[in-house]
Amino acid sequence: MVCRATAAARATAKNQARPTRAGENLGRTLFKMWRTEGRFGLSFFGAPVALLQALRRLGQAAFPAPTLQDWPGLIEAYRRWLPVSAATPVITLREGATPLIPAPVISERVGRGVKVFLKYDGLNPTGSFKDRGMTMAISKAKEAGSEAVICASTGNTSAAAAAYARRGGMRAFVLIPDGYVAQGKLAQALLYGAEVLAVKGNFDRALAIVREVADTYPVTLVNSLNPYRLQGQKTAAFEVVDALGDAPDWLCIPVGNAGNISAYWMGFNEYRDAGHCRTLPRMMGFQAAGAAPLVLGHTVEQPDTIATAIRIGNPVNRENALKAKAESNGDFMAVTDAEIIDAYKLLGSGEGVFCEPASAASVAGLLKRRDEVPTGATVVCVLTGNGLKDPTTAIEHNDSHFHTGIDPDMATVARVMGF
Repeated sequence: MVCRATAAARATAKNQARPTRAGENLGRTLFKMWRTEGRFGLSFFGAPVALLQALRRLGQAAFPAPTLQDWPGLIEAYRRWLPVSAATPVITLREGATPLIPAPVISERVGRGVKVFLKYDGLNPTGSFKDRGMTMAISKAKEAGSEAVICASTGNTSAAAAAYARRGGMRAFVLIPDGYVAQGKLAQALLYGAEVLAVKGNFDRALAIVREVADTYPVTLVNSLNPYRLQGQKTAAFEVVDALGDAPDWLCIPVGNAGNISAYWMGFNEYRDAGHCRTLPRMMGFQAAGAAPLVLGHTVEQPDTIATAIRIGNPVNRENALKAKAESNGDFMAVTDAEIIDAYKLLGSGEGVFCEPASAASVAGLLKRRDEVPTGATVVCVLTGNGLKDPTTAIEHNDSHFHTGIDPDMATVARVMGF
């Protein structure tokens, strides 16, 4: 775990080891001189080649190349926390290790010294948090000898299932609601090599079908009913604590099928029980107003929202989510499509973060409940998917100026720019 003390010690050591400005200049000059003469076995000022090589090392130390961490993927990174063994074939695309991004504009909107961070899981390999669960589900399916997997999906699960299944040499079948999947997600599933079946019905009906298929035929279900999915997804909570040094005061998260909020709560509890964090967050789940069964307390037969990733009316992880809410003194709340789009645009134009609309429900919810956030609290908003998943919504909902038909000369361009 990367705690604050460790980070401070590393920063101090780095500063102590950093050469002085004069040393940097000297090293840079000597290094340039070596490059022009010493690399040919010559010397300058009569110095032997051995001395030139030493000077070269000094120059390299003065301005070293940046180093990149070789992240192994979340199964290897958190192996002792996961139900895997030496017999488990790890199917990975190096998922996990996504950034926890400070959000100063949103923090200012909330006010009172509240610090807001964005856990941007849209930077996973297939562009969503689903990769965390899928690396586990597919690895365990491969270990069990499965040759095919199946899922129902609003888009992100199908992309992740297809990518990891094909990576593991397995067939992937995905059922999607016909006409209700964002184009970016459908394109991913097709390119990864999934066999896509668009059914005349919503996600909940598609899920019922794949459950029957998995019970009847030799194919493994990889929706979040699969317990290994949540095992993989809980690692996001580990990463949040590793980055902050403790759990946040609030965790704001979009809720669709309710697997992710359940997985985060599992992860925070496991880390707390092992002494890696002292506290647990309030779990604040936000649903789209047109698809809010946990808020309403009953199934929504015809869910409807612009946030396609959470357009789910009968979440299969309902009981786990209700448990997370009760144990954390959390809450569920609905946000309208208009509030989601406002937060979506704020994230893009204010924070420079492009997420898909469903992800913005976490920020929309935080802003709606901001008066309840304790002064000086730390809040993490989970952004579950990348904005490139749904480019149509971005094009249709933005406040930018898109000038077309401009004459190709500098004067015209400058005039349009306002000069």
